[in-house]
Amino acid sequence: MPPLLISRAARAAGVSADTLRFYERQGVLPPPERSAAGYRLYQPAAVQRVRVVRRAMAVGFTLEELTRVFRARDKGGVPCREVRAMAARKLDDIERRLRELRAVKHDLRSALKDWDVRLARTRPGEPARLLDSLENEHDRMVDRHDDGHRRTGPPAR
Repeated sequence: MPPLLISRAARAAGVSADTLRFYERQGVLPPPERSAAGYRLYQPAAVQRVRVVRRAMAVGFTLEELTRVFRARDKGGVPCREVRAMAARKLDDIERRLRELRAVKHDLRSALKDWDVRLARTRPGEPARLLDSLENEHDRMVDRHDDGHRRTGPPAR
């Protein structure tokens, strides 16, 4: 396949021409060859790399991390173990955030049940102070262990 001008390379990679230039400036994409007229000429491998970068970013890698990995690869390095370790840390972080989100989901479900009771007892036109009730929930949320389980006993102060 012949080299591609920036607009065709961008289209083939599913990004804008500005994104290709940005990736080049950041170092995740090596500078392409230039035509006699100074136009960037991208090889198919550059398009494939951009697709890999986009997918890697979608699963949590940062552009800075990818730049470091691809620079090492471009210099003949084999950063596979580093990539694997980064991915494992990202998975651990995702699992931690999911535990936190499950706890928030539980708290919100409890708040909604409480609010339904409050609203049923509140006459039309009178405030039910729904958001104010979250202050008490906050004490319980702060009192969680990192593993998402509630402590028993009075809230820690």
